[in-house]
Amino acid sequence: MDGFDWGAIWYAVPYMLQGTLVTLEISILAMALATLVGVVFGLISASDLGILKAVIRAYVYFVRGTPALVQIFLIYFALPRIGLELTSFWSGVVALAFNSAGFIAEIVRAGLQSIDAGQAEAALSIGMTNRQSILFILLPQSLRRITPPLTNEVITLVKSSSLLSVISVTELTRSAQVIIAAKFVPFELYAELAVFYLVIISVLSWFSEFVEKRLA
Repeated sequence: MDGFDWGAIWYAVPYMLQGTLVTLEISILAMALATLVGVVFGLISASDLGILKAVIRAYVYFVRGTPALVQIFLIYFALPRIGLELTSFWSGVVALAFNSAGFIAEIVRAGLQSIDAGQAEAALSIGMTNRQSILFILLPQSLRRITPPLTNEVITLVKSSSLLSVISVTELTRSAQVIIAAKFVPFELYAELAVFYLVIISVLSWFSEFVEKRLA
């Protein structure tokens, strides 16, 4: 391609690979934390714990109603105000987990409530408590239904990790921006960045389809 700087493309590859590793590391840590929090919150949302349900409903409403970028800034600047001095890396992990956990909580709640009400009634009729019926009867049955949206949430989280470049986390997008500032080749580097993300998301999409077929 005439005028296309291939030299800058090859120069950027090792830096982009390093940024990819950081992106994957952040995404794995954030998703693990978000899944733990989101499942617990989803179980509470489907329970009879009135006050906690109201608190979680407010949290989910906030997460779904505000941009992820705003949430990242709030976490990054709020944590030091309450005495938690985290690096930009860990602030990014917390911010992504904070955002994703809200959506996972809704996925889990919807999955639990999609199970036939007769299942819960049968569990209660044999002496199980509401919490036991949710944990041991409804949750296992809902796993197949919540897996597709959960895997989609993983893909969304990976793409959202690019927003962490605004707090100087040297993930994939930030790595490209640093090279652009040095080499002044924005088109080439952003095109390369798009390819890197396409490869990552394609692998995740293939894995998602594989898991869904196995569960089916």
